[in-house]
Amino acid sequence: MIAETNFHPLAAKFYRDSDAQFLFLQLVGWFGLALVSFFSLTLWYNQQAQLTYVAHTLVQSALGLAVSWPLRYFLHYLWDMKLLLRFVFTFVGVFVCSGIWAVLRLSTFMYMTGEEGLWPDFGGWLFGSIFIFISWAALYHGIKYYQLLQFEHASLLVVAADNKEEQLKRSRAETFAHEAQLKMLRYQLNPHFLFNTLNAIASLVRDKDASKANAMIVQLSNFLRYSLDNDPVKRVTLSEEVEALKLYLDIEKTRFGDRLEVCFEIDPKAKAIRIPSLILQPLVENAIKYAIAPMEEGGTITIRARRDDDNVVIELDDNGPGMPDFKYDSDSTGVGLRNTIDRLHGFYGDGYDFQIKAKPTQGTNVFMKLPLEKKETIFEDLMSNS
Repeated sequence: MIAETNFHPLAAKFYRDSDAQFLFLQLVGWFGLALVSFFSLTLWYNQQAQLTYVAHTLVQSALGLAVSWPLRYFLHYLWDMKLLLRFVFTFVGVFVCSGIWAVLRLSTFMYMTGEEGLWPDFGGWLFGSIFIFISWAALYHGIKYYQLLQFEHASLLVVAADNKEEQLKRSRAETFAHEAQLKMLRYQLNPHFLFNTLNAIASLVRDKDASKANAMIVQLSNFLRYSLDNDPVKRVTLSEEVEALKLYLDIEKTRFGDRLEVCFEIDPKAKAIRIPSLILQPLVENAIKYAIAPMEEGGTITIRARRDDDNVVIELDDNGPGMPDFKYDSDSTGVGLRNTIDRLHGFYGDGYDFQIKAKPTQGTNVFMKLPLEKKETIFEDLMSNS
């Protein structure tokens, strides 16, 4: 088998057909020898006037073609032998074919030209025959090794292409699995949050506070519509994330009224930075659970964001009673916090920083440091150099 080419279909077919190539090389080689014999011998000895001498150059080439044809199959049979054995048997085959061709061309020469008594010169004819057939065998092996080299090269290209395709498939599968995991983590928030909100609505219904219950249902609808319309895998700007968070806070403010106060301190330079969507909602929900709900007078949640070199720093403070020390593997860690960390790891690997600490005085501080997307840092570099 030989590598595929970009030739014309007929040429490509010839390129792949080793029998056709062998026939072509036989014709070119042996009748090329006839031309060499004509110009180097027939013309040299002024024999061109006698057609028998000219004809003999063609006849001896035809005989050489016929004698060398079986040699191809003999060498093909020897191909898988050890090198030394192949060399010995190849030389034997070359010597036999040379002898046969020498006998045939000398006898036909005497028959066609009428010259007699040339057998004593048989050694010279045999020497020339051996030289021709050694060259024939060397050319056969050279072409054979070249074809093997081409086949190996084509095989390596096929293997490389298959490996590349396999890597592409594996990469796509990993990407799909990664996206599916991110989507699963994001969508886990909805049932978790929905359960808490529906409980609040049920409480309002039991208290016969229809207006608040109706308002909360509308607010819940707005928040869920945003959640469903937003792609969990894509990032959103910090400004869009804050607006989404306000949809959620509208629901909580209906529940807690004046007991819940939220302050935003967002650096204008950080508003266009892209972060995972709905990454703040579970953190605020956790703060409401531990800081606002237990306190009769309520409390304040402050959300800060700023640009820090190639990172964005987001902090969430509350003035509540505080929460237990945060440990990811702890059974006390809520679904929202664990889910948030898993999502951050899915987006950033180990390139982020997430901490929850008790404040020295009162309350809890949530600290996130997230790397900017590469295209954002490149854009900033271009703007600074312009």
